[in-house]
Amino acid sequence: MHPAFSVIFLTTLIGVGQGLFLAIFTGQSYAAVELLPTEDSVKFYGTGAMIALAFLVGGLIASVFHLGRPERAWRAASKWRTSWLSREVIALPLVMGLIFLFGVMHFFGWDTVLFTSSTGARLQATLVVGTLGALATFALFLCTGMIYAAIKFLQEWSTPLTVINYLLLGTMSGFTLAVAFASSTAPDLVNFFAIWTTIITVAALIFRAASLIRNKRIKYKSSLQTALGIRHTEIQQKSMGFMGGSVNTRDFFHHSSQMFMKSIKWVFLILVFPVPMFFMWSGIETGNNTTLIAAFVIQYIGLLAERWFFFAQANHPQNLYYQTVS
Repeated sequence: MHPAFSVIFLTTLIGVGQGLFLAIFTGQSYAAVELLPTEDSVKFYGTGAMIALAFLVGGLIASVFHLGRPERAWRAASKWRTSWLSREVIALPLVMGLIFLFGVMHFFGWDTVLFTSSTGARLQATLVVGTLGALATFALFLCTGMIYAAIKFLQEWSTPLTVINYLLLGTMSGFTLAVAFASSTAPDLVNFFAIWTTIITVAALIFRAASLIRNKRIKYKSSLQTALGIRHTEIQQKSMGFMGGSVNTRDFFHHSSQMFMKSIKWVFLILVFPVPMFFMWSGIETGNNTTLIAAFVIQYIGLLAERWFFFAQANHPQNLYYQTVS
């Protein structure tokens, strides 16, 4: 497929926003049961939620550039019964609304303690909103991943690994940013977030590698014979059917060499996984916040390459016919 940069930025930006919110909410949840110190509501929880919201808004803005008629974007939600894209269109503003409410409640101190257990654990109003936000966030990950996993004829995407990788890669990037954010606003949480970031990164590497291995071993259901409706064992195609380019040759193939595809794969594997981990733990060891920010920036650049590769690797069956030029 031909990667659209608007969709690349959409999926990576909202992934960061979702992951950062999950990190912030996880920190508050641990604090509620006294496993972590309670941080400043405005400085950490409120500001962190707004940063997460900013990434989600950035992704939403990026998506507009993918629309031919942006004024009709609202219609995308009308097919929610059958379309994962429609469900994503509904889930995204729901997540944004809940994260905004979560942040506002912290900023203005609207955080009533609803229940306190005998052990001292507290159920706060923001935890209730945060729980709803976390559930909506996971639903958004599911909707985004299923947009691609549900396309059966694109065999590289049609696997549960697609959804798992969207979840893990997005959560990983958000937790990496949480480490840098906590280093200046909640130093007591830096190691906590760093450990979780490492765990999620290892899991993301395992599942992304599994998808690469799977896709390399795919036995395609379509062939020149099925594309042309001819059963002969030896078919040699000389023409793509017309003399000029069209949407078939522009939007369904990346037009990059095999060497470039192999290179970009190793670029994202290195930039997304080992390099950010090295920078993150080095930054923690030296107490250098700039190094922690660099870890996130490098990882995000790697995620852009990863998402480009994800889209480009999908081999549309129509390319069996339209990609042969006379």
